[in-house]
Amino acid sequence: MILPIERILAPTDFSSISERTLGAAAELAEHFRAHLFLLHVVPPVPLLPGDPQNGMALEIPSYQQALQESADGRLRELARKIVPKGVGYTVSVCQGDPAREIVDSAERERIQLIVIATHGLTGWQHLVFGSVAEKVVRTSRCPVLTVRAGREE
Repeated sequence: MILPIERILAPTDFSSISERTLGAAAELAEHFRAHLFLLHVVPPVPLLPGDPQNGMALEIPSYQQALQESADGRLRELARKIVPKGVGYTVSVCQGDPAREIVDSAERERIQLIVIATHGLTGWQHLVFGSVAEKVVRTSRCPVLTVRAGREE
């Protein structure tokens, strides 16, 4: 039984559809009086082949840290705008493969519902980029509500 829903996870990539999806997740959290977990996953910085003596490899950890700090600030600001008063929420930023981190976070936080945006990519774009939402749907142990992008996006 998934009702009542007490813990909702809403991952975001900061796209406009993702931000609208956070709004829908916040409404659900308000309706069910659930705690809302907002998550952003920073993908790892790809390493380019080259001269290891150029010092670039040493700068990647600090760059990755800066990306995480920036995402954390952006997510906190978004939460202040979107989450209704009275709804408890937690903001989290992590690094890794987005689909895997979303599913792992859901298990770790005992999430009962994931609300995630899907960009609706088809054809070659879907083959090349894949779908984080699709991977989450396939691997999550809890229900997943997907919100699809409209035509204008």
